[in-house]
Amino acid sequence: MPATQLTRRHFFHQTGIGIGAAALSSLLCKESTAGALNQDVGAGIAADLPHIAPRASRVIYLCQSGGPSQMDLFDYKPKMDGMFDTELPDSVRKGQRLTTMTSGQERFPIAPSIYKFRQHGNCGAWASDLVPHTAKIVDRLCFVKSMFTEAINHDPAITFMQTGSERSGRPGMGAWLSYGLGSLNADLPAFVVMTSATRAGGGQPLYKRLWGSGFLPTQYQGVRLRGVGAPVLYLDDPPGMTRPTRRQILDDVVELNRMRFDEAGDPEINTRIAQYELAFRMQSSVPAITDTADEPEHTWRLYGEKARTRGTYASHCLLARRLVENGVRFVQLFHRGWDQHANLPADLTGQCEDTDRANAALILDLDQRGLLNDTLVIWAGEFGRTIYCQGALSHTNYGRDHHPRCFTVWMAGGGVAAGTTYGATDDFSYNITRDPVHVHDLNATILHLLGIDHRRLTFKFQGRDHRLTDVHGNVVGALVA
Repeated sequence: MPATQLTRRHFFHQTGIGIGAAALSSLLCKESTAGALNQDVGAGIAADLPHIAPRASRVIYLCQSGGPSQMDLFDYKPKMDGMFDTELPDSVRKGQRLTTMTSGQERFPIAPSIYKFRQHGNCGAWASDLVPHTAKIVDRLCFVKSMFTEAINHDPAITFMQTGSERSGRPGMGAWLSYGLGSLNADLPAFVVMTSATRAGGGQPLYKRLWGSGFLPTQYQGVRLRGVGAPVLYLDDPPGMTRPTRRQILDDVVELNRMRFDEAGDPEINTRIAQYELAFRMQSSVPAITDTADEPEHTWRLYGEKARTRGTYASHCLLARRLVENGVRFVQLFHRGWDQHANLPADLTGQCEDTDRANAALILDLDQRGLLNDTLVIWAGEFGRTIYCQGALSHTNYGRDHHPRCFTVWMAGGGVAAGTTYGATDDFSYNITRDPVHVHDLNATILHLLGIDHRRLTFKFQGRDHRLTDVHGNVVGALVA
């Protein structure tokens, strides 16, 4: 076209193609990322991965949304029994930050746990009578009692645990691993998510961005399996649609998308093509995995009757085993309801009744199938709870506020140091006294177990190389077997 006929619209259209092509070239170049971006769903960018010998090849992350009370579950504090309703000493609180829910309280009375604790297993780990099933498998677990975070409210705290940042917009851990390592099964997504709650509608809200891809290409985001209706929305063929017809339609759509990519150069078009292909394959693979009718009776005895009901935490634990067994790289379970600001004894009991047996069953099931050695299982909330009571205190009832200064997580399988406890807190379960572990340290260690140097799995965005651990994090060697 002559320069005199070059319209403004034509100029931006043509330059847009050039910019899109440059962007694609930038994504495809190795630069400081872990390797070349592969547009096929199921394949990561693992040109130079693993960085180190991996101990685990897949992950099941059991996210306990709301902040489980560490001193009522695993962090035994017997000296608190003699301090009922006494004021938390200023020398312990040290003027530390409070939430708006308790900052106006006139007193901060100590609320000892009402639950009995015992030591279990050869390792002698402490556990309360709220978690009798988990107590039986402590020799397979690695407890970290010295976790800490900066965030004091739920949304920034759970966002921080999952993405390495308190602000939204960053990829979740599953997206990072999908990007870096891909799936072990081309017929299934690399990253699958399931959500549940002890009480319908109860607990803190969970936003899709927690399992989103952030600034990574969207093909790496988590695929959510629903607990009611079709496991994945829009996956079923409409009435009257045959498989050959669906295949032909998909082929035609793919060809149109390729033509558009040649014209516009938008890398998201290739993502769309890959997702259509994955969805077609998932039409067969997902129903086969989510239909648990083929499970033997001993499996139901292990997980309990709640596992027979779709959408429950127990059913999701069983599905998590089936998913990793079939090559899904990262499975994440979110269970809501751990936010006990009041009526903790009743509500915490309900949470544990829904999760304790399933947690232990999952570990035992993986172990008996030979999957635990290279499957890393993580149990964690976003922060802990305060030793002081929120609201009215009695000998049988109390509540606890958010506490980021220390909380407990546990891990199993995947190369962790089984039968160990790392870190310690003071007599009030308020401050860490030994071996603090920051969120970035935990995430760096998780990546290490998967054969990834957390400093080298990066993605260039807005002129900067980003990573899950930001510019922080150290591998905690004592957690590795």
